[in-house]
Amino acid sequence: MSTIKTNTITGTTTAGSISVTGEGNSTTTNLQQGLAKAWTFFDGGAGTPSHADSLNASTLTDTAGGNWKFAYTNNMANANFAFGGAAIVDESTFGLLTGSEIAGSHARSTSSSGGFFTTNTASVNSGADANSISVTIHGDLA
Repeated sequence: MSTIKTNTITGTTTAGSISVTGEGNSTTTNLQQGLAKAWTFFDGGAGTPSHADSLNASTLTDTAGGNWKFAYTNNMANANFAFGGAAIVDESTFGLLTGSEIAGSHARSTSSSGGFFTTNTASVNSGADANSISVTIHGDLA
């Protein structure tokens, strides 16, 4: 087996497009489309939450109990991005992560994750400042 070491991969047909052959050698996946464009991990129970670790995420704002949003370092190309996440409220309670400005009739922003809301599974209609929150954003960067 050979090892390739490089700092840059550029497509030969289209510079920003690299196809990767999948398992079984029968399908291909576009490398750029499969990468998370932004993510963050933070403690929502902290007085002033901050990113413990993140990618393409800047200012993290606590907008209300169980509600946060963060700005992107590099904007998304459009508002058609996918959002996913998880939250742990405490050792025995998991939270549900939903988007208050990410889905439905709310306007979606290309410069911010929009608001996301953590609910306590023990009391679904109340916000919860979860201790462990992970969020990922997939889509096209501007």
